[in-house]
Amino acid sequence: MATKTLSSCIFCKIVKGDIPSYKLIETEFSFSFLDIGPLSKGHALIVPKYHAEKLHQLPDEYLTDVLPIAKKIALALGCENYNVLQNNGRIAQQEVDHVHFHVIPKPSASDSEGLVIGWPTHKVPQDELKRLHEELLSKL
Repeated sequence: MATKTLSSCIFCKIVKGDIPSYKLIETEFSFSFLDIGPLSKGHALIVPKYHAEKLHQLPDEYLTDVLPIAKKIALALGCENYNVLQNNGRIAQQEVDHVHFHVIPKPSASDSEGLVIGWPTHKVPQDELKRLHEELLSKL
């Protein structure tokens, strides 16, 4: 499978071996390794071997490995609670412009270890949800 890389991309350099990493699992389509700035012990990254900045730009075949790899990493860590996180764009907290997925263990009930997020929900009128649902269905 041909891959698309970007010479200035830190994740492309890690995948190629130009930058050392603590590799966990490598497949034809993906490369996973420990995060060097972890939120908790065992925080890992899964990086598709195709350079795409955002999820919607990534060919589907590169997505087929991601969840099985995330599952294997979570099982190896032995963590009952964890987050699988993927961000797209700066305002969505994406720091590296290469699609990647985090597996972040939540080792305890402590809010200070692992991913700490809020979930500020909004009340949406049912008619607005219905319109959005119809719009999305027409595009899917």
